[in-house]
Amino acid sequence: MRAAVITVPGGPEVLEIHEVPAPVAGEREILVKVFASAINRADLLQRMGKYPAPPGAPRDIPGLEFAGEVAALGPGATQWRPGQRVFGITGGGAHAEFLTIHEDAAEEIPGNLSWSEAGAVPEAFITAHDALLQANLRAGDHVLIHAVCSGVGLAAMQLVRAFGSVPFGTSRTQGKLDRAKSGDLEDCFCVPDPSSLASMPEWAREVTNDRGFDIVLDLNGGPYFPASLRAMALKGRIVLIGATAGATAEVDLRHIFSRRLHIIGTVLRARPLEEKIEVTRRFADQVVPKLADGTLRPVIDSEFSLQQIQDAHRRVMSDQTFGKVVLRIAR
Repeated sequence: MRAAVITVPGGPEVLEIHEVPAPVAGEREILVKVFASAINRADLLQRMGKYPAPPGAPRDIPGLEFAGEVAALGPGATQWRPGQRVFGITGGGAHAEFLTIHEDAAEEIPGNLSWSEAGAVPEAFITAHDALLQANLRAGDHVLIHAVCSGVGLAAMQLVRAFGSVPFGTSRTQGKLDRAKSGDLEDCFCVPDPSSLASMPEWAREVTNDRGFDIVLDLNGGPYFPASLRAMALKGRIVLIGATAGATAEVDLRHIFSRRLHIIGTVLRARPLEEKIEVTRRFADQVVPKLADGTLRPVIDSEFSLQQIQDAHRRVMSDQTFGKVVLRIAR
């Protein structure tokens, strides 16, 4: 099979398309012919040698999500039949023409989604949905989403609105925020540079009638975290998902205990299989039906072929994206 291979740690130029042996489905696994995937920040970090694949995932083939067709069943696998369309998340290896996955970690693709649309769904919507569940999202909550114009951010925005709460967002680019406001976003705060965060708590009070945010989904970290602490409602919940703006922050702990805040850290890729199956089951129960009826929709920034994977990585690195960068794989 063809696969995108990280030849050595480095920039996009170290990615090459090689012919490699196709995997074989093991006990209760299915072999999936991959038609589409997408590029995630973790793929960039893995390519640079900063985020090794978890045990059991290919060391040199990136890719955390897939949309494809069941090609074969491993021993003991009974839930699927060849030809069914499935999607899901994986620890790596999705930027290849075939992958194997435990049969319980896959979910059927709604008939209204194209391959490219389906490839843009799993990582963004499962990550966002899982984070909101951990934050105990309730109807009417005011939810701030940092990096709201990213794939996860736009998925979270839609989920918050679909479940009866109110989404707000930040981005470094006002033009992106204007696009998001034309959809489900209630209001927004532009952060052209970190110093702008100083006035974010005042904006938070204005847009929430002095209440503050009940939930913050922080995909940025760094200076966004202390700014968020000062923008929270009593008993608010902050879910730390990413650290693209920095892995360290200096905080005033009084903001945490005076507001009785809950700080939740989360990661998806490194979780045990049993936990990935559980988040996939909840995604299937609560999110897939809303994708099927059009309430939720994947947002695609751009599409590239597998052969163009270097350009796809460069597109994500540009920080100009609005939504997901999709990788078309099967020939």
